Amino acid sequence: MALTAMDTMARDADVLLVEDDELVRLAASQSLRLAGLRVQGLDSAEAARDWLAPGFGGVLVCDVRLPGESGLQLLRALQAQDPELPVILVTGHGDIGMAVEAMRDGAWDFIEKPFGAEHLVEVVKRALAQRRLVLENRRLKAQLAEGPADRLLGTSAALEQVRTLISTLGPARVDVLIHGETGAGKEVVARALHAASGARGPFVAINCGALPESVFESEIFGAEAGAYTGANKRRIGKLEFAGDGTVFLDEIESMPLALQVKMLRVLQERSVERLGANTAVPLACRVVAATKVDLLALAREGRFREDLFYRLDVATIALPPLRQRREDIPLLLSHFCDQAAARLRREPPRWSAAQLAAWQQRDWPGNVRELRNFAERWVLGLVQEPTETVAAVAPAVEPPPAPPSGGEGLQGLTLDEALAEFERRCIVDALRDCGGNVARAGERLGLARKTLHDRIRRLGLNADAYRG
Repeated sequence: MALTAMDTMARDADVLLVEDDELVRLAASQSLRLAGLRVQGLDSAEAARDWLAPGFGGVLVCDVRLPGESGLQLLRALQAQDPELPVILVTGHGDIGMAVEAMRDGAWDFIEKPFGAEHLVEVVKRALAQRRLVLENRRLKAQLAEGPADRLLGTSAALEQVRTLISTLGPARVDVLIHGETGAGKEVVARALHAASGARGPFVAINCGALPESVFESEIFGAEAGAYTGANKRRIGKLEFAGDGTVFLDEIESMPLALQVKMLRVLQERSVERLGANTAVPLACRVVAATKVDLLALAREGRFREDLFYRLDVATIALPPLRQRREDIPLLLSHFCDQAAARLRREPPRWSAAQLAAWQQRDWPGNVRELRNFAERWVLGLVQEPTETVAAVAPAVEPPPAPPSGGEGLQGLTLDEALAEFERRCIVDALRDCGGNVARAGERLGLARKTLHDRIRRLGLNADAYRG
């Protein structure tokens, strides 16, 4: 059956709002629409089921108490269908305990009636940001399953330009110079060029900065038996070994000047002479060189051969640093966390929208490599707040109140008892200052709402007692 215009609008909605009170539903819908969100309002859980097909790209805001099927029953059904779909429950004052239990069962958050429009919009936008991240991560995983593991990850315009160059230069088989900062992914680009070339030969990577000068010539160009002391048999160099594949010369600026002359001749003649040989061997490989420095400036200082630079500079790919494609950070971070979690046999940790926004503001001087290392520390639980996740990258968060000077009232307690009492005081002060509003108290303390509810319950506190 063909979809009506209303059907299509609902399927494309950012928010599915389920509320049986028509006045509340209309007011909430208007608030969300004024915030630029697409909303579909419904009056029952049964009606919502028809719209919540797998892959629904929005979030669900649902009253707990509904005629017929309840919001909690709908939550349980959706948990089986898509456990990562954010469900925000709307509760009355007496339903808070029920909502806390529902959050343990998978609800994303809950809002207490009566609620302000700003609070509703804020919670929905955070949930929607998380939902989009989850769906983008799923798309990324599907992409990775279909393509090579060394493909470039990201959807930014800067990276799309690099992909365009790769698709153009890959089949052309010309030598390429890649310029990019440390950790920006120069080898990934080189491998992508190799994959796009369709060559059957191998991808051979050489780090020019890691090879001692004494073995550099024999490693790259090869050597005949007896060419030097200890050369008992012929050695095939990397250029010859690559066949019709790709030789990747990383940190080309580190190649000794004396060997740059020989490399220039190799690139011009497309042949190589092994050390100690009298005849040249034809080469079919492509050479991809990479550098993190300005080779022309280096040449003008006499530290790199200018003629070799111009020979390499026929086709150049400038790889943007991560700070110039910040929109790719969520995809990269999700991918690296999944990789680390699988390797370390841990559950991939989650992050808040605020943390992700803060990480996107970082400059990441180590680029993708630094981000990958950060993801591994995050999975291992080694990222310590506030130095890495709050103070260094996030907007300032008001710290919890300090204990009475001199530790008043804590003398005579064990360390564990003193810490527990200090935690209780901080939470009580935050609840009192925020009028018993757990969400605001959590923001003040830098805790997720669910985490703060757990601590309130463990300490035997009652948030309602602090309501004004």
